[in-house]
Amino acid sequence: MPKARLIINPISGTRNKAGLDRMVLDVLSQLGWEVEVAYTKGHGDATRLALSAIEKGCDTVIAAGGDGTINETAAALCGTGVILGILPCGSGNGLARHLGIPVDLKEGLKVIIENHAMEIDYATVNDCKFFCTCGVGFDAAVSAAFAKKKTRGKLTYIQSTFQTYASYEPEHYTIMANGKTLTEKAFLVAVCNASQYGNNAYIAPSASINDGLLDVTIIHAGNTLSTALVGVDMLTGFIERNMLIHTFRTDNIIIERERKGASHIDGEPMEMDRRLSIRCHHNGLKVFTPTVVHPFRPILTPVSAMFNDFRIAVNNLFQK
Repeated sequence: MPKARLIINPISGTRNKAGLDRMVLDVLSQLGWEVEVAYTKGHGDATRLALSAIEKGCDTVIAAGGDGTINETAAALCGTGVILGILPCGSGNGLARHLGIPVDLKEGLKVIIENHAMEIDYATVNDCKFFCTCGVGFDAAVSAAFAKKKTRGKLTYIQSTFQTYASYEPEHYTIMANGKTLTEKAFLVAVCNASQYGNNAYIAPSASINDGLLDVTIIHAGNTLSTALVGVDMLTGFIERNMLIHTFRTDNIIIERERKGASHIDGEPMEMDRRLSIRCHHNGLKVFTPTVVHPFRPILTPVSAMFNDFRIAVNNLFQK
């Protein structure tokens, strides 16, 4: 009999979590699962609850929340063989989207029922684990601004992006990877285990999550218009063709900047040292994924995801 713990972050994203626990319990208990439910109340709770689940002998830990909740839960499961289940309830849902896990909760639960577990990579930056992206520069500044907002969701994130863009100044970085050193002024430096930040913003469209490598995307400092067009290419999936972009792959990288400051890990802002040491850990986590995932296709994949998000939003509106 599979034994699982369901960890719910009741305040993640904009979606109402009422009835989520009962839906999961009803479905999985009929299939012979033994499931207990726990709720987070603050930062670090998901990690603590996941570690407790391991001690109790759980085979699976299901995280229902945003990328921050997923990160905290997954961090406890690395190297244990305990399988992570994801029910995406956040604002961005970057890891779930990369893995092809539906953001519709009933469809996402079906992925767990299919019992298809895949080994994926994770990464560390100064010993802090991440599973999707980490970065310095503009994206970190946006994450910090978004975290201060009283409301969540895609529109709030867009507002934070434009407000930050109006006053942001690129910084100087020294980047060491693959035996080479690069020093330059950059708009941002993103180190990616997965293809997107979330909300279908593809910062590394070609990234693989189980190749043992990290995809590094550097956006050079440009003028106001050229930099803004990078954002358009990010949403259409054509960012790798943009002239301001430099990309490469590596299993480890060191980034040095002029001073410590804003960074982000899986979209969560934090203050980090001026020197960031980042490393990929190959196949260190097991996670339930769909048995079939369609390959990424520029424009077609983002547009399809956008219409699917709209359909889910409408369904949720009528269900309230």
